[in-house]
Amino acid sequence: MASIRSFLGVRRPVAAALLAAAFGAGTARADESGFVPLFDGTSLAGWEGKPEFWRVEDGAIVGETTAEKPTQGNTFLIWRQGALDDFELALRYRLTGGNSGVQYRSRELTDVGPFVVGGYQGDFESGTKYSGILYEEKGRGILAERGQRITITADGRKVPGEPIGTAEDLQKSIRQGDWNELRIVAQGPKLRHFINGQLMSETVDEQEGKRALEGILALQLHAGPPMKVEFKDIRLKRLRLADGRRKLVMVAGRPSHGPGQHEHRAGCLLLEKCLDAAGLPLVTTVHDGGWPADPTAFDNADAIFFFADGGGGHPALVSNRLAQIDALAGRGVGVACLHYAVEVPKEKGGPEFLTWLGGYFEPHWSVNPHWTLAKTELAASHPIARGVKPFVTNDEWYYHMRFREPADGLTPILSAVPPDATRERPDGPHSNNPTVRSEKGAREVLAWAYERPAGGRGFGCTGAHFHNNWQNDDFRRLMLNALVWTSGLDVPSDGVPSAVTPEQLAANLDAKPQPKK
Repeated sequence: MASIRSFLGVRRPVAAALLAAAFGAGTARADESGFVPLFDGTSLAGWEGKPEFWRVEDGAIVGETTAEKPTQGNTFLIWRQGALDDFELALRYRLTGGNSGVQYRSRELTDVGPFVVGGYQGDFESGTKYSGILYEEKGRGILAERGQRITITADGRKVPGEPIGTAEDLQKSIRQGDWNELRIVAQGPKLRHFINGQLMSETVDEQEGKRALEGILALQLHAGPPMKVEFKDIRLKRLRLADGRRKLVMVAGRPSHGPGQHEHRAGCLLLEKCLDAAGLPLVTTVHDGGWPADPTAFDNADAIFFFADGGGGHPALVSNRLAQIDALAGRGVGVACLHYAVEVPKEKGGPEFLTWLGGYFEPHWSVNPHWTLAKTELAASHPIARGVKPFVTNDEWYYHMRFREPADGLTPILSAVPPDATRERPDGPHSNNPTVRSEKGAREVLAWAYERPAGGRGFGCTGAHFHNNWQNDDFRRLMLNALVWTSGLDVPSDGVPSAVTPEQLAANLDAKPQPKK
């Protein structure tokens, strides 16, 4: 295949500009130790539970039952802004009667009832037996008691290690009826609970069919006699994933087009399902509706994938988010963009996209016709092309991208010769321009990869306007390979295997407004 330089010969350079590595306005800020607050001290914004049991009072989240208002079964206040993988959580709690705890890497059991959660729990109580233990709600029960180091083997056996101390001595570190600090550290299968700085229990969960490496965060209000629990200073710090795993954060944009077009959420969830089924050391998380509400969403990411509307409404362009992504890219985080998400304004976003992924759709330079691929070429030597055969799809294949110059580190992954008719449209910011018109018969790059000189990878692809094109095995494999590669992992020798059923293709489609009668 021709080198990227042959596609760039007549294209004028755009200077790259690096912005300051600061977080955008309106995002929660990490303190010096890297923690980000999850509770604003005044409201339950970002949290959801039964309103009759949860409130904010005196700067604390309060969960309370009374004799007149008991809860039928344990109920939970769920953090709705994200999910937990490897992390450190710190908070203060005060308990008046009863039992409570913090659920982490858990799952919501909607078939049981609203706001019911199962999974790991950092337990604490008003008594003297359970505070600091690891309990699995709606699961295996007590996994490690206070003072224990436990390894749960693949077959479910509990193998004790060197004790931390006696349960009685460790209880002395806990202030009954007063404020205590709970800290939970989860790194891969290793789970540690601290109260007031003292390690209380340590568990290594190797039972793959039962353990959880990711899941939701929730606060527990226990059934039984009247009780009151208070939480404040809730802070989260993401940790780099353990055991060689990588993390891909997928940002799905809001609905914008007709049925089956720009299905950002459904497309991301479908790709996530395929990646999860492939058995690779890759953790994926999807944030739909645009920029994540989770203030820690990117803190331990290895790659970010944008499938969203672009132009001036690109999720990266609001509230100085360019600077936040630039800081992440500066430490080697990969950036991949699909379809409209490859477009940003030349003056705001263009220089950054050239730095992060080596190219972008520049208005009044690039074009966006609908056409059917023909005479495709693939970069056979690049990992992204592994197992991918030339394919044919009708799509809104953008072309005539603006690429960085010099082109060092850039590789054209997919290219084709667009029909001459696509170069004959009237001039406009997306439709045509004199340079495009003069290049009839030229081969154009439709997907490309970029290896940054300072580390980190970028990828852009212009297709995927039509959701049904995900049923094309080779197009889907190309995109899955690209996401794995951008995350810093090696692509399997035959590419990422996947299969999509008609039911999976039809799942999670945006609700489109019905025409008025």
